[in-house]
Amino acid sequence: MRVDALDQKELLELDPAGGLIHFAGQRALIIDAVAQGLLRKELIDTLGVRVAQGILSRFGYVHGRRMAEAMRTQFKWDSEDDWRRAGARIYALQGLFMLEPGEPEGGTWRVSYEAEQHILHLGLADYPVCWTLSGLVSGYLSFATGSEVYALEDRCMGKGDTACHVTIKPIDQWGKDVGDRLSVFKREGLDSALEDVARALKRTERMLLERTRKLAQVAAVEEDPAGIVARSPEMRRVMTLAATIAKVDSTVLVTGESGTGKERVARFVHDHSARADGPFVAVNCGAISETLLESELFGHARGAFTGATSDRPGLFEAANGGTLFLDEVGEISPAMQVKLLRALQEREVRRVGENKSRPFNARILTATNKDLLAEVAGKRFRDDLYYRLKVMELAVPPLRDRKEDLLPLARILLAEATLRMKRAVAGLTGPVADRLLGYRWPGNVRELANVMERAAAVATGDRVDLEDLPPEVRSAAPAAPPGTVRPLSAIERDYILSILEAKGGNRKQAAKSLKIGIATLQRKLKSYAAPPSSPSRPTPE
Repeated sequence: MRVDALDQKELLELDPAGGLIHFAGQRALIIDAVAQGLLRKELIDTLGVRVAQGILSRFGYVHGRRMAEAMRTQFKWDSEDDWRRAGARIYALQGLFMLEPGEPEGGTWRVSYEAEQHILHLGLADYPVCWTLSGLVSGYLSFATGSEVYALEDRCMGKGDTACHVTIKPIDQWGKDVGDRLSVFKREGLDSALEDVARALKRTERMLLERTRKLAQVAAVEEDPAGIVARSPEMRRVMTLAATIAKVDSTVLVTGESGTGKERVARFVHDHSARADGPFVAVNCGAISETLLESELFGHARGAFTGATSDRPGLFEAANGGTLFLDEVGEISPAMQVKLLRALQEREVRRVGENKSRPFNARILTATNKDLLAEVAGKRFRDDLYYRLKVMELAVPPLRDRKEDLLPLARILLAEATLRMKRAVAGLTGPVADRLLGYRWPGNVRELANVMERAAAVATGDRVDLEDLPPEVRSAAPAAPPGTVRPLSAIERDYILSILEAKGGNRKQAAKSLKIGIATLQRKLKSYAAPPSSPSRPTPE
């Protein structure tokens, strides 16, 4: 076959009934060009230009090699040269671009969908943007010639040139000055770009920490050096110990009720350790089934189970040089406990479906909201694993035991919610502060964050008032000033009045919640000299 004999009738096979399209004998897809452009924008916005270029160039390169292989096997060519030149014709038939050869080392292409979409979604660039197309040409010719051939743009419509021009040379003719540009076609180049992303994420984490400090300033809260509110003696002791523990490389068990901020404390340990520049990999062991958790932690070999189409490292290996945080470690099954214990003792893991062990170099931090000693006593958790995990322990106190931290935390969380929602809510009224201090906070900091978000959303004034709080918080007895002992009768009075307020003034419902008779409630309210109901709006009973 000759190159000029190629046409879509020869290449395209449609099977509408079966939902299949074949091009050059291979299953193909018709994808909207604008969707490709939106994907490009998402990649650049999320990962940056270099990583986006690496991903799209690598995709194009693999696509090009695949197309060259298909063209070689599907047709009988008059000459090897016809097969090599068929790539340009194929890409024109696919609507990707129109190459105008005529140069021994390259050519000009027009109607580039990539340049068109880049301009549409991102505007003119300062650099060539036809990354996928350069990859296609490079991959096709590399397979066709049996040696590494790469195409690089020196002019591009995506940066304002009248046409896109590409230069094509074998790798040994490019010279060392373009080595970095060629690396985008290779896997190792993409890995390097992803390392840049990891460093960028580190910078983002530092920016988020700075944002938290600015939120503290907006909320008129004294800045914490650790980025964690720790005014209470209990929390200060935890953070002082955490700073000390961070300097050594031992395993740490972080304990505390759900929502107390155990992962924040674990991140603090990582960020103040010698491994701070490495990854912090977190996994919730209670949210993953046993079989999937083993694959997630230890990795798997290709063919180890249905769907394992390639070798995959686990989180132990992914955390090399950094920290692996196993949250809710008390939820793992007895069989998984044995495997975890072996990995911690031997400092090596064995991927599912493999016989060889692989060493890992990661610090292990774990957390649980369970009483692991009780679990050990009940034979639900291995004692040897417990002592292996609890080389050092950080017990995070519940929010109800951190009264000094509660209001600063509430103000920071409120400031964060108001900034996110673009609301003008500046602070808390006195009665709200009293209710927050009097509430028990069974959901700890997580519940406080939800309450402040709700308050920011429903507040009608410039400060959060009682009616902006959920009923369970609104009905809490106001806290007494520090250092004072309140009479029992005063506590009872405040509690009854708060329940009545939470029930909207409905005395019958308030009496039911208090588990007293309506007559008893009426008598108590009278003794409190409660104001009479308005004649125009009688109190419901």
